[in-house]
Amino acid sequence: MFKWFSKSEVERDIFSPDEKIKFHFSLKSHRISYSVFKNDKIIIHPSRLGFILCGEDPLGDNLKLVREVKKKHTETITMPWGEDEKILNNYNETAFYLAEIKAPYRIFTFRVRVFDNTVAFRYEIPPQPKFSQITIKDELTEFNTDLNTTAWKIPAYQPDRYEYNYEKTFVHDLSNSVHTPLTLRTPNGCYLAIHEAALYNYGSMTIKLTNNLTLKTDITPLSDGTVAHVRLPFQTPWRMIMLADSAIELTINRTMFALNEPPSGDFSWVKTLKFIGIWWAMYVGEWTWAPGERHGATTKHAKEYIDAAVRLGIQGLLIEGWNEGWEGDWLENGIYNKFTVSTPDFDTEEVARYAKRNNIEIVGHHETVGFIDNYEKQLEEAYNYYAINNIHYIKTGYAGSMMMINGRREYHHSQLGVNHYQKTVELAAKKHICLDIHEPIKGTGTERTWPNLLSREGARGQEYEGGALSPSHACYLPYTRLLSGGMDYTSGIFDLANSVKRMSTTLARQLAYFVTIYSGMQMAADRPFMYENEFPEEYEFIKNVPTNFEKTIPIAGEIGEYYVVSRKDRESDDWYLGGVTDETGRRIHIPLNFLGQGIYEATLYTDTDDAHYRDNQYSIRKQKIKVGSSDSLDIYMAPGGGFAVQLKRIN
Repeated sequence: MFKWFSKSEVERDIFSPDEKIKFHFSLKSHRISYSVFKNDKIIIHPSRLGFILCGEDPLGDNLKLVREVKKKHTETITMPWGEDEKILNNYNETAFYLAEIKAPYRIFTFRVRVFDNTVAFRYEIPPQPKFSQITIKDELTEFNTDLNTTAWKIPAYQPDRYEYNYEKTFVHDLSNSVHTPLTLRTPNGCYLAIHEAALYNYGSMTIKLTNNLTLKTDITPLSDGTVAHVRLPFQTPWRMIMLADSAIELTINRTMFALNEPPSGDFSWVKTLKFIGIWWAMYVGEWTWAPGERHGATTKHAKEYIDAAVRLGIQGLLIEGWNEGWEGDWLENGIYNKFTVSTPDFDTEEVARYAKRNNIEIVGHHETVGFIDNYEKQLEEAYNYYAINNIHYIKTGYAGSMMMINGRREYHHSQLGVNHYQKTVELAAKKHICLDIHEPIKGTGTERTWPNLLSREGARGQEYEGGALSPSHACYLPYTRLLSGGMDYTSGIFDLANSVKRMSTTLARQLAYFVTIYSGMQMAADRPFMYENEFPEEYEFIKNVPTNFEKTIPIAGEIGEYYVVSRKDRESDDWYLGGVTDETGRRIHIPLNFLGQGIYEATLYTDTDDAHYRDNQYSIRKQKIKVGSSDSLDIYMAPGGGFAVQLKRIN
């Protein structure tokens, strides 16, 4: 349904299908704004919209509404892999076609979709009568919340990108820009997360508190100070506000994927993967990335790890440090990295042949250190090199504090960085290669369109253990970072008391990560002997837990305190439970009413009553019991601990 008219004063309400959420659009004094309500409580107060363009008047003032198009949409999306196989895409939409009332008479569309758990909107700018490209200086979009709203945040524009510990504060105390997803709790008890979906050809959105005490977009700039140079037509990413009555409800919001387009090609070749790696031995000092007496990535070591992967029943092997460029200060020498030249003690072709004979997938590695000009020069050849050698997975890395291109320093999250990451994803898809991107651009649901993007890092993972991670960190992630999609947390470290990298977890908690932190490429990160010789019974859970789920049901949790979740395997009737807690021990009651009919054998890996993440890390109890959907489990999580449960249907 649409209407043609010319109005300079407009008030419109767009309701969610269940009518609990209201998006209020306003055109007053020729300027557009919006507000958001949930259950008749105001969540987002009147907030400005529009742009500052280089060399032109702001776009968002002097407007009239010339056309309005409404529609309802309902479908069920099938995801090829992930935390949920089915996602409901159900919304009410209104597109507001706007035009300026004076020269240069520019036009654009403001499109709004309201779901039962999310509001989303974007700007769509068609070619204009007198120009076909624009340079955006700033985006004016605001998210005007109560200043006493609680925020859980990490800082933006810092050398380690997203890799910081989450902090709890109030909106009125936000002194610098922060990354999204930005999770909030209003004084009236509503939980929300501000984020974006379908980020292409534009700078990543961060959020800042202005001098006028409103939350506003702060788009990651290019080195020339602008936000983006774009040809028309152009549409921004969706600005989305996820809404929930509880923190745990927020964790199953999948609207971000619904706001992305379905894949346009055949991605049936994409498979999730569980893998070990020539990696952790370097972190604990046994081996090195650089060539030498203790070089990790040798042909000999690779074959030994392939043999171990076969014995462990795991599908893949990551090999880091195989190529030229790791000598000396590799963080400064990234310009010299070569992505098709292996070190003298590593034979790529021989290792690839040996892996193929043993039915093990090799995960190749490209560490660019952010020198993307050097990487892009070699990109086609490097991906061909892997494709020819039957290597179907790549872990990429961008460990530098900035991206370097032609002598310029650019933020990873700028328009240039966003476009670079997308270039790698699209080229990888052509070569039938899946990616696990470290130091990435944040997830915005583009995995729906490009399913070969199986995982990202984008937060502090276990490489920060040894003093820089507290037990609360993994209890923040489900309510913050993981709202933007899966994460390669490099789970499954069993060598907890290593003097170089002492872990702030219990053994049971390491198993829990395989359930609480989803990844389409899931790494069992420790060295094989820890699984085979030291803790073979505990490793059985890692071996069995899938990397592709049919359904996710959160059980309980609070931000930064604890998180408990259940997931159903996509290939069987089995369920998996996982839970983690902060420095506080707690007992959790878990009804099993999500189970199907029949009897299940529950294999429990739990902390003992005297377990502790500092001084009794290995105290774990394994037990098996028979349960059904009318039963429940009472499980203790020790300080810094957790638990994992496999529920295998037996009739």
